[in-house]
Amino acid sequence: MGICRFCGKDAGFLRRAHKECKQAYDEGSARILDIATKAAVSRSNLADIQKTIENVASTSHIDGQSLKDLLVKAWETAVMRALDDKILSEEEENSLATFKKWFSLPTDILDKNGAHTKVVKAAIIRDVLNGKIPQRVKIDGMLPFNLQKGEVLVWLFENVPYYEPRTRTTYSGGYSGVSFRIAKGVYYRVGGFRGNPVTTTETVHIDTGFLGITNKHIYFTGRVKSFRIRYDKIVSFTPHSDGIGIQRDALSAKPQIFVTGDGWFTYNLVTNLARLMAT
Repeated sequence: MGICRFCGKDAGFLRRAHKECKQAYDEGSARILDIATKAAVSRSNLADIQKTIENVASTSHIDGQSLKDLLVKAWETAVMRALDDKILSEEEENSLATFKKWFSLPTDILDKNGAHTKVVKAAIIRDVLNGKIPQRVKIDGMLPFNLQKGEVLVWLFENVPYYEPRTRTTYSGGYSGVSFRIAKGVYYRVGGFRGNPVTTTETVHIDTGFLGITNKHIYFTGRVKSFRIRYDKIVSFTPHSDGIGIQRDALSAKPQIFVTGDGWFTYNLVTNLARLMAT
């Protein structure tokens, strides 16, 4: 005899749920998700929202943990909708923060799929576009960089692969001249090798490490390489889907590529910080 996982009563032989209980659960979950998603990015009365949600949950066989999971999903969905235009307004940010606090949603749970980090990144871009130096990053422990006086860390990427192009030259061709047999299986060739140089360029992994973005520099430190670059020493920025490429203002400088995993954020952050520094 099976027990219904929703109402806890007899569900019949080899059954885990009543059809009507499952339907009530699904419909209630959808309604809660809709109500909470809208409330997370609007100026709603959260006390009233909470009462409505709890009433729906109680009549839909939705337990406390399932309700908490629905609220987390609603917050994530609200973040996605707010960032449809790639811009997070202060009103949207404040509403999301208020919803998070009201329902006691832990940051680590909200960031399980990266939603909380997306909110922070969007707010940072907004600050920079408004001419402000963001101070939203808190680092536990020592920074791997020696920041200068008055320098502010805006973002820190970890485990960033760093690449540079390398040029290799090989020669293709053959010998000219004649060959003399000296012994069985041994030949002596008279003449020179005439080969044509073949030059190829490939992108080579140099190191992996921390990439720090401040209001003045781009920092990188790994096991092999460590350096910092002032924004006014960078000639160009190249956006990539998963990172950014830069070209320093030096005759011998090679393009440098950093794979951060978020090309849109990286490119917009460094280009706008460079613009701020130039003003």
